[in-house]
Amino acid sequence: MNLLSILYQRYMDLVFGVCLKYFKDPERCKDAVMDIFNELHTKLRVHEVDNFKGWLHVLTRNYCLMQLRSPRNLKTTEFSATFMYSEQNTHLNGEALEKEENFKKLEQCMDTLADEQKRTVMLFYLDQKCYNEIAEITGYDWNKVRSYIQNGKRNLKICMEEKQVNI
Repeated sequence: MNLLSILYQRYMDLVFGVCLKYFKDPERCKDAVMDIFNELHTKLRVHEVDNFKGWLHVLTRNYCLMQLRSPRNLKTTEFSATFMYSEQNTHLNGEALEKEENFKKLEQCMDTLADEQKRTVMLFYLDQKCYNEIAEITGYDWNKVRSYIQNGKRNLKICMEEKQVNI
């Protein structure tokens, strides 16, 4: 038991920090640290550990993830029948319809772009790739990628303005 107290003193901050990353609540983290060190007592008898610090980090992370996935942690929302049947909530409101129309117009404008512009714009904005990644994927020169994205963005803006869409 003396060895466990030495491990606790040495690694308590590590375990607490990992728990804080997942739980964001210091009180819950304190409870988790105690649970993990109680669990540690039995786990060390079963497992042969070469790198204790790394093993403890993985054990802590798995504990936190299991706690977050547990049914008591899931948040449920009650829906009332009046809410579900109200006219206001059964259909998309005007703002949502306007956004949907704007997306349709954007798709139409995307179809008007040159293939290179369309491909690079989609990789940059939708797939969130950087210029270097796009150049690697497409085989285009880095400066060409930048040019295609800038020109594509400008052409999309012009097309959307012609369709009278507020961006």
